Amino acid sequence: MEEAIKKADVLIEALPYIKRFHKKIIVVKYGGSILGDEKIRAGVLEDMIFLNFMGLRPVLVHGGGPNISERMRASGKKTDFVDGMRVTDEETLSMVEEELRELNALIVKEINELGGKAAALCGKAENIIQVEKKKSKVDLGLVGHIVDIDAKPVLEVLAQDKIAVIMPMGRGKDKKGYNVNADESAANIASALKAEKLVLLTNVKGIMRNAEDPHSFMSTLTIAEANALIKDNVVQSGMIPKVTACIHALENGVKKTHVVDARTPHGLLLEIFTDQGVGTEIVK
Repeated sequence: MEEAIKKADVLIEALPYIKRFHKKIIVVKYGGSILGDEKIRAGVLEDMIFLNFMGLRPVLVHGGGPNISERMRASGKKTDFVDGMRVTDEETLSMVEEELRELNALIVKEINELGGKAAALCGKAENIIQVEKKKSKVDLGLVGHIVDIDAKPVLEVLAQDKIAVIMPMGRGKDKKGYNVNADESAANIASALKAEKLVLLTNVKGIMRNAEDPHSFMSTLTIAEANALIKDNVVQSGMIPKVTACIHALENGVKKTHVVDARTPHGLLLEIFTDQGVGTEIVK
């Protein structure tokens, strides 16, 4: 009986959030090594379906870096990275697109098998992610910098009460395809949709003042504090594009951003529907 009452308490705690976020758009970015773990992926996709059935409008933007790197290793092709971006020639771009398409189809299939409804979208094919060639001190090849987002194809999917699953590839004015950073894609898509929230799923608890000290976890940051952490080298390497993506989203119309550990069972729901949350929220 006590267990049942506890469950009812959880539902009642979630009620104000369910009411507040009804019909609001939530953009979730999911990628990296955690995308390849079947158990974690099933939990994340269940959370997305739950959000959908609770009347929210979830959008999933996925990466695929480890899959792409593995594919390139298997084919004997060398991968070079500059400032975290993969140098992309025509052959590499073809591999990137194939791997992202496979992942996109897998995610849509698994959402449907779990009882949800999802639709596949490609940033390039549907011309959602419009880019120009990224400028860098080294020629990155076919790597795009996002200049505009066409939100219409995404809104059409959401209007059908389906989860939009977007693979992050861009299209240039030259009609060529471009490799695009998934965090940057999610932030720009969230901004174009004027999303209520952008949630970046990672394989760490959130943002720490000291990576070695679990007690240095920060549950809330402002844009100014987040910028200072980057400047002081507290936020480093793979976390920099995530924090930068959150700041960009907040400065362009997104209400709140979150960095959440996907390994926490149902961490996405706990972050959105509970008072405490489980990750780091970055706010204006």
